[in-house]
Amino acid sequence: MEDLHLRFKKRAQRLTAAVGATQIAILVLFVALWEAAGRLRWIDPLLFSYPSKLFNQIWTTIADGSLWPHIGMTVSETAVGFALGTLLGTALAAALWWFPFLSRVFDPYLVVLNSLPKVALGPLFIVLLGPGFVSIVAVTLSVTVIITTINIYNQFREIEAGFIKVVRLFGASRAQLFRLVILPASFPVIISALKVNVGLAWVGVIVGEFLVAKLGLGYLIIYGFQVFNFTLVLSSLVVIAAVATVMYQLVAILERKLTNGWRER
Repeated sequence: MEDLHLRFKKRAQRLTAAVGATQIAILVLFVALWEAAGRLRWIDPLLFSYPSKLFNQIWTTIADGSLWPHIGMTVSETAVGFALGTLLGTALAAALWWFPFLSRVFDPYLVVLNSLPKVALGPLFIVLLGPGFVSIVAVTLSVTVIITTINIYNQFREIEAGFIKVVRLFGASRAQLFRLVILPASFPVIISALKVNVGLAWVGVIVGEFLVAKLGLGYLIIYGFQVFNFTLVLSSLVVIAAVATVMYQLVAILERKLTNGWRER
């Protein structure tokens, strides 16, 4: 039995290594083809640039220190929007589950709010809250809160009825039912909401910076379009992708720690 387990672990490790090597090979091939296409003018280097120009742009702005304030502003806005969106969405979902009357009242409003184009709400937040950090976070919350509330609340409603009946037969209160059954059974969905909200928070922040910011990676993209510097635009997108990947990996690490801790309990 132990030998079988060891063989299984080795196969899993080989598969993981093969997947990683293939991912790296695809990335290297894509970058090499893009570089060749730009240098040989198979594509218009003014519009599409090429990797060496992008990395030179990034390195120059890192070396002179001009890039860090933009990264710091965008990351802080994204982190605040991500955290508040997840917390508020989960709290609203819990409130809707706790008070069925509220869920019946607000269900159609949640559907309508979720269908609204969030970009259209941006100018309203800017007029209401003023141009700056708060209005950009508000745009981010408009993207993250509603979808988080809907997903987690639907999971709360779909908990197997048998579990609920067993706990109620033992005389559990509604608070104990939520703590012992509803929340533990919904934990995987809450973790998934964290991962989804990473991407949604970035979307909300970049949209907000498009509209109003004078600092941030979204501002750099708009500025690059205005001065027809597409190398700046694409290099800003590369920085966004890199920072978003780091943020996603941090959430994945948090997921593993929270999941392990929950299983131990």
